[in-house]
Amino acid sequence: MKKRNRSINLLLMDEVANGLVKCSLANWTGLTYKIPRTELDKCKEIPALKQTGVYFLFGRSDETGEEVVYVGQAGIRKNGEGILLRLLEHRKNEKKDYWTEAVVFTTSNDSFGPTEISYLENQFCNMAKVANRYTVKNSNDPTPGNITEEKKCELDEFIDFSTTIMRTLGHQVFEPLVSNEKVDSDNVSSTVVDDEPLFYFNRTAGKASGRRTADGFVVFEGSSIDLKMTNSCPKGVRRYREKYAKKIGSDGVLSANLLFTSPSAAAGFVGGASLNGNATWKTEDGRTLKEVEEAEGVLV
Repeated sequence: MKKRNRSINLLLMDEVANGLVKCSLANWTGLTYKIPRTELDKCKEIPALKQTGVYFLFGRSDETGEEVVYVGQAGIRKNGEGILLRLLEHRKNEKKDYWTEAVVFTTSNDSFGPTEISYLENQFCNMAKVANRYTVKNSNDPTPGNITEEKKCELDEFIDFSTTIMRTLGHQVFEPLVSNEKVDSDNVSSTVVDDEPLFYFNRTAGKASGRRTADGFVVFEGSSIDLKMTNSCPKGVRRYREKYAKKIGSDGVLSANLLFTSPSAAAGFVGGASLNGNATWKTEDGRTLKEVEEAEGVLV
């Protein structure tokens, strides 16, 4: 089935893109708020943030610099406070000082109860783990609760809309690195037909495969790299070696898909040297990346 276009409404509540943002879709009862940690005190007069809902805390690890996320739920307390109170509690928690931004999902008609938010928290958390784009900080797996098949269909549709909005807000927490995979609300990573060609790196001490993506260039899990680096190896390559050190085996085999900003950065990482990715990465039939892009009209 052909995908339909979607119209997304973004309200810049602080009149700046990196401030407080309200997001909604036509014919959807959901409401989304993107809230910088520093702007929480400005949210006290927003009625929807006193409701039940599910939230994400985004930040970076101080140790690795990698993106991290925590997925949680918030019900209405006896004092009438809901999501915002939970976020304020997290702000006071020294163990959660890593987060800089929250994304909240609730509804315009306050229709979520404990069962609904438990299911959504469970699904969102597991989808993030399957996508493996961010480090998920939840120490325990959220319980899914018991819902009817009818309610599951309704909530899965809510999840579908939510994933679109999350990507629009700049967080690819549900997007696997490789574009020919997708993660659905049943936490399944499945293959999707993609015309993007595979490229191969084949040298004496480095054999790898990868693919261009909208975010850069991905080197696939199972590729092997040259553990040695030349004296002239660029600083950027050395930083990537440090960044991905835990994903490089003692034999040089990668234990995960790794993202790079460019084909040359990926080639340098694999070969441990300064390399031109446009010439080094080749298709199975021997065409260089440069030749492929020239044929596509990308390079002139």
